[in-house]
Amino acid sequence: MKPSLKFVVLRALLLSAASLPAAAALAALPDSNDPKQELAESAVALPPAPVKGQLLRYYVSPTATMEFAVDPKSVSVSDRVIVRFTSVIRSPSGATNVSHEGIRCDTLERRLYATGRADGSWAPAANDAWRAISNVGANRYHAALAQDYFCDADTAAGKAETIVERLRRQKPIPRPGEYK
Repeated sequence: MKPSLKFVVLRALLLSAASLPAAAALAALPDSNDPKQELAESAVALPPAPVKGQLLRYYVSPTATMEFAVDPKSVSVSDRVIVRFTSVIRSPSGATNVSHEGIRCDTLERRLYATGRADGSWAPAANDAWRAISNVGANRYHAALAQDYFCDADTAAGKAETIVERLRRQKPIPRPGEYK
């Protein structure tokens, strides 16, 4: 006996209604393939002001006219993908910018948490959103840190102590095809 059209439609409606909770649950799950997935970042504690004689200088590019350095005591690794640090950038005339920042290795983004004041205190950043790292221009220093010292593929390149030692020795992360 052939089922009636009413029965077929009713069965289809019941089956689709029964699957709605499962579909909603699947839609609510995070997409593990989405690199931009929001990370519940752990709290940021601002470090003490950097000490000039303890800064670790690093190379940015052959055309860079500024002096770039990281305060070794400020380096920390959070959530296995974020490296936080205090950056000190000095111009040839002596003007200095101090900032506490983060680099997210899994998405190659940067974040400004605070800027340093002359008295050693911090001013929280007005816009602390994650932004893409640029490999050109004035903000190329983020790319130099991410590529050479902070990030290994999509995770932080070790613990804070390992990263600081790499900066201290000025030994960038070896990449495939390079000599160690």
